[in-house]
Amino acid sequence: MDDQGEIQVNRGFRIEMNSALGPYKGGLRFHPSVNLGILKFLAFEQVFKNALTTLPMGGGKGGSDFDPKGKSDNEVMRFCHSFMCELFRHIGPDTDVPAGDIGVGAREIGFLFGMYKKLRNEFTGVLTGKGLNWGGSLIRPEATGYGSVYFAAEMIATRKESLEGKTCLVSGSGNVAQFTTEKLNELGAKVVTLSDSSGYIYDEKGIDSKKLEYVKVLKNVRRGRVKEYADKYSSAAYTAVDPALDHNPLWNHKADCAFPSATQNEINGKDAQNMVNNGVILV
Repeated sequence: MDDQGEIQVNRGFRIEMNSALGPYKGGLRFHPSVNLGILKFLAFEQVFKNALTTLPMGGGKGGSDFDPKGKSDNEVMRFCHSFMCELFRHIGPDTDVPAGDIGVGAREIGFLFGMYKKLRNEFTGVLTGKGLNWGGSLIRPEATGYGSVYFAAEMIATRKESLEGKTCLVSGSGNVAQFTTEKLNELGAKVVTLSDSSGYIYDEKGIDSKKLEYVKVLKNVRRGRVKEYADKYSSAAYTAVDPALDHNPLWNHKADCAFPSATQNEINGKDAQNMVNNGVILV
């Protein structure tokens, strides 16, 4: 039920793909694009991602076509509670352990965990990505973005090079993109792009730590749009999404490295050719 008292109906899913190595493990995604096909693909992919960690985890994925963007905290909470009222019977620490994904951060995980605890009358580690105050892990929010950069650093080291001084294109502006940018800055690289579903910003001077803090407040607290970054910093140019284009112009800038950090299947053939033409040596 929304804040106007109107009943809203969304469809929820949980794909339990494979538990040969351990409990099903994979994120929950809240986004209008969510459907059964996308989640089956992501769950299939998650099986192999988790197996590569060598940890005893299977693969799964879930979510809903609910869009948290523009919703109040109360609306998001009511949806999370409704979602968990069905999901709770299918998950557990030894069965299926969901996590966050697009549209599901610490706020949503907290709402989901609160309802799980109420329904099962137990405090157990059934969800990852929780806040530190209710059983979460240190450095969990940073893990995906940092891991991406560490992997890239090892890749480029095979060429006897480092990320220091490299210009990097980063897509997205959520958890993964934020911490990818943070670690790239720490290693001496310069990040020049970020994006969201409305468009992207290109900042030739680089998105330094001070600017990144602004992005974190903008996206995590105010839940604003990346266009506001360009309004605040004159060095940045904003480009709105153009559905008519057959490529993403974010990848059509001079750079050394590219870090897709928004969603799956971001780069098509035209994007790849644009990156090669612009000098990108690492994705």
